[in-house]
Amino acid sequence: MNPKTQPPVAKIIPHTLEIHGHTREDNYYWLNNRENPEVIDYLNKENEYYNVLTADTKDFQKELFEEMKSRIKEDDQSVPYLYNGYYYITRFEIGQNYPIYSRKKESLSAKEEILFDCNELAKGKSYFQLGGLSISPDNTMAIFSFDSVGRRIYTIQIKNLITNEILSDKIENVTGSAVWANDNHTIFYSSQDEVTLRSDKIFKHKLGDKQELDLLVYFEKDETFNVEIAKSKSKKYLAIESGSTLTTEYQILDANTPDEKFKMFQKRVRGLEYTVSHYGDSFYIITNKDKADNFKLMKTHETATSKENWVEVIPHREDVLLEDIEIFKNFLVVEERANGLNTIKIIPWSGEEAYFLPFESETYTANTSSNVDFDTDILRYSYQSLATPSSVIDFNMKTKEKFIQKEQQVLGGKFDKNNYKEERVWATARDGVKVPISLVYKKDLIKNGKNPLLQYAYGSYGYSIDASFSSTRLSLLDRGFIFAISHIRGGEDLGRHWYENGKLLKKKNTFFDFIDCSDYLIKQKYTSAEHLYAEGGSAGGLLMGAIVNMAPELYNGIIAQVAFVDVVTTMLDETIPLTTGEYDEWGNPNQKKYYNYMLSYSPYDNVKAQNYPNMYISTGLHDSQVQYWEPAKWVAKLRVLKIDANVLFLDTNMDAGHGGASGRFEALKELAKEFSFLLDLEKIKK
Repeated sequence: MNPKTQPPVAKIIPHTLEIHGHTREDNYYWLNNRENPEVIDYLNKENEYYNVLTADTKDFQKELFEEMKSRIKEDDQSVPYLYNGYYYITRFEIGQNYPIYSRKKESLSAKEEILFDCNELAKGKSYFQLGGLSISPDNTMAIFSFDSVGRRIYTIQIKNLITNEILSDKIENVTGSAVWANDNHTIFYSSQDEVTLRSDKIFKHKLGDKQELDLLVYFEKDETFNVEIAKSKSKKYLAIESGSTLTTEYQILDANTPDEKFKMFQKRVRGLEYTVSHYGDSFYIITNKDKADNFKLMKTHETATSKENWVEVIPHREDVLLEDIEIFKNFLVVEERANGLNTIKIIPWSGEEAYFLPFESETYTANTSSNVDFDTDILRYSYQSLATPSSVIDFNMKTKEKFIQKEQQVLGGKFDKNNYKEERVWATARDGVKVPISLVYKKDLIKNGKNPLLQYAYGSYGYSIDASFSSTRLSLLDRGFIFAISHIRGGEDLGRHWYENGKLLKKKNTFFDFIDCSDYLIKQKYTSAEHLYAEGGSAGGLLMGAIVNMAPELYNGIIAQVAFVDVVTTMLDETIPLTTGEYDEWGNPNQKKYYNYMLSYSPYDNVKAQNYPNMYISTGLHDSQVQYWEPAKWVAKLRVLKIDANVLFLDTNMDAGHGGASGRFEALKELAKEFSFLLDLEKIKK
């Protein structure tokens, strides 16, 4: 017997964890040490096992990769946008993994200036990610940042755009986010704690100074808060935002006087959330003040910013979630969500009648896009659906004319959106709540219960999953798959209450909703348990871990990426990135009621001797969001306890972090692994 065809068995080293008078035994706690050679050896053995057992699919993976790559316009570029006298463009060249950032002065026919060629910057690196770019007000310099490990720890540098030289300034171990003051000489940036990676400090840097001379402007002491620095669209103000899951606080400074002190906008009040946008002599504030759960819009004069001065502009509505605004010289644009769908409302400052942009699809996604220019009547937005490729549209808010600037091209000559059907259906959860599901599939499909179906969801942090187009997904749809998004509680798809009812001590609603959506799809004969697959990543990986413990019989296969599955241990470890900042999402297990509730659903703690579906679990060694050892421990425990003969794979990218491989084509290879896993289970090759 070839030992490589036998699954690796992780060593059992019992480790006792005790709190609230309760004891847990963690046999794989030792995997929590990436410096331990035995840990690396175990991960490599799991990778080897995966590669040996999927050797017969390698050619198919290559076929899928080439197929997905062939639909992508390799020499693609973004729609240019005008900012401070320059048109900015992001483009790709044939065969290149990374983007090129460029600009043209005043006219699109002007000579191109290459700002950054990420293909050159990434040479010799197994991972590369360019962080935020910020151009100086006089257009002569650019702040840029990069991460070459995948752990979201960036280095900031500055490029002289006139001479193309990189200045000596080097700011290391930071978040990568930085902005210019209006003097073209002062930079503000955020940095993080070296252990937890919590963004906790704002520094001021003067050009030419060494990093150790940078002035600490603000330190966020509360470990549940993160900080960031931004500049208003009006260019008048710099703003420090301190934010936790439930509470925000801003401090502002005139960007023309960077050596003055930041002033408090509105001191934090637990449960008070707000964001600020500047226009004229006023600030516009999206807030949940006065129990406005779905948020409302208020305004105040820039010299009187505390909440007692705020005046209502758009009231709170029970059935409409206010998500964002865009401010222009002549118009206010409001992004809202009603009945689970995006709406965009145009409100003229002149007092003329407001109106909505018309969207006709049953399920779609529409969002404002790059609107950096304040003094324009053109609103740029994007539109797409599960069967409609993304379009970038310029809309003249004065004349109401629409100009499609770009429609995503799907190459190969085979794609026609009219060959696919989109639906939005509603499943009834066990507590009677209706949960929307967005579906897409080939029009000739027959609902006979025999169709393979991939069900996706996230369901945390109030993050809504919209019905967006994917050219890579066609590789599943064209082979007979149905794709479904379950808009479960824990997201904000149907408003703030949708989120509130899927967090903390109501978190299990997230898992029950997904399972009940699966039941609905089976009963309506879209699929059957023999052909139903589920996918989720990060907090969506927690969802996958929960459903396979609770209802494994419903699924033939599971894909779980960078899965947050060791909930209790992670949330008790304040040295792990994100932990303290997430008490308002999951609860603080140092309190017994949250400990007990988390323990009742934590996937790792609830693995038991039962049948489990086929499972493909992926992670990244350098993941800063969900540490690699969570999926690794989960797999080790599943290997010992599960009583079925279904496949269980752990695939660790030894060079990447939470976002997976860098580069557009490397990411496709990871997707080809997932698709081949599904299609191999269905015995579908062509």
